[in-house]
Amino acid sequence: MSKARIGFIGLGNMGGRMTKCLVAAGHPVLGHDTAADRAAACGATAAASVREVVAGSDYILLSLPDSRAIEAVVEGPDGVLAHARKGQVLIDLSTAAPSSTLRLNARLAERGVSLIDAGVSGGAAAAEKGALTLMVGGDEAQVEAARWVFAPISHKIFYMGASGAGHTAKLLNNFLNAVSLAATAEVMVAGKKAGLDLQLLLAALNNSSGINFATLNRFPKIVDGDYLEGGLTGKLMTKDVLLYIDCARELGVASLNAAGPLASFGLGTALGYGDQISNRVVDAIGDMSGGVRLHTATGNKP
Repeated sequence: MSKARIGFIGLGNMGGRMTKCLVAAGHPVLGHDTAADRAAACGATAAASVREVVAGSDYILLSLPDSRAIEAVVEGPDGVLAHARKGQVLIDLSTAAPSSTLRLNARLAERGVSLIDAGVSGGAAAAEKGALTLMVGGDEAQVEAARWVFAPISHKIFYMGASGAGHTAKLLNNFLNAVSLAATAEVMVAGKKAGLDLQLLLAALNNSSGINFATLNRFPKIVDGDYLEGGLTGKLMTKDVLLYIDCARELGVASLNAAGPLASFGLGTALGYGDQISNRVVDAIGDMSGGVRLHTATGNKP
């Protein structure tokens, strides 16, 4: 087992679960979060500040909401850059703007610190089991050297290329996820209103050209009343779509399909579902379609 020390900043929905997996694999973790009780809850040793994590770690992992939060942790007056030392490795497991990642990579390199951007996919359920898929960017030799860090939290690692490539791949994935979830939610509400057997409809879709992650993995549960709570919220899904749009604009790619998920998850937030799992977008669409609920036990919303 490597003697290199691991620090983790951001112990929320995903970071906390990843930390638990690292600890369970025998790796002590020095953890910091704005909610002080989270470190103990996931088995980490609590650090009072980012500075303390940097001082006590060789590999510093981040799982933060967005690039603004990442930049504050890295570039803040008492942040990573202020206290980093040559040879440290920063692994950013957040969903972030690739342009920000590239800029931070350049700044960290000046201090002799390597940045690996590792977009994660699989949600809370995969994080709980240490079965995430990682899309990784950065220096290939550093990525190879960090595989022991990735092993307890992932079951598939895709090296996508140089700095920023991991976060770019993550945004592309999340955009497709948003499109398929929003579109499938609409289709399932339509199927309910048409009087179709929803399990039979899903079986037909999953053996036809409409098959996607939502039809395979989300809606077979949702139609039975299980919304798979604990995953990405509607507001965070909207954030990811907006990050994708910015990325597409910077690449000079026409973004013609973003209006649907933006409207759908925006509606969800407007109707009070924004802080709940993004799967609740189906209830927002149902609300606007006559109070429809897919679950047979609840039927239509009163």
